Amino acid sequence: MNNRLRGIPRETLESMLIDFAKNWLAHDGLWFQAIEQECGMETAIKLDTKTWEQFTKIEAKRIMERHKIPPNGGLPALKKALGFRLYAFLNEQVFVDEGEDSFIFKMVDCRVQSARRRKNLSLFPCKLVGIVEYAEFARVIDPRIKVECIACPPDSGDRDYYCGWKFWMQGKII
Repeated sequence: MNNRLRGIPRETLESMLIDFAKNWLAHDGLWFQAIEQECGMETAIKLDTKTWEQFTKIEAKRIMERHKIPPNGGLPALKKALGFRLYAFLNEQVFVDEGEDSFIFKMVDCRVQSARRRKNLSLFPCKLVGIVEYAEFARVIDPRIKVECIACPPDSGDRDYYCGWKFWMQGKII
């Protein structure tokens, strides 16, 4: 353990974790906005997708190692790993089991989208990025897991979540 962390009360360490997650998310957002302003939304989404394709793999591998999640652990391993993603400490997310072969993952409150709503901005169109992000994250956990987007901005429609994703095991009936 880093010597600078010794003796810091647990409550402070937990607050630091939240601060680190917020700082990471702020950096991600600022990076995206800089690219968007310089090159436009289409290029920003393209570059964001490439970045998330790599980052999500790194994050999944580190979560697996830290929390001793075995490779090819199926849907239970994926659910556990999703709960340890950095933004899981900032966003409200829920799992809806559909049986042992699939589950739905919903981002009920998303810090990015909530902030945009408060500022009367349109929702960030994150669907294309999310498709790559969640597919690659799941693939690292277990290559048999498949994902489908249920709804995600810029999809229209009233719903009680920002984005929803269905995960299932390949070869199973969905």
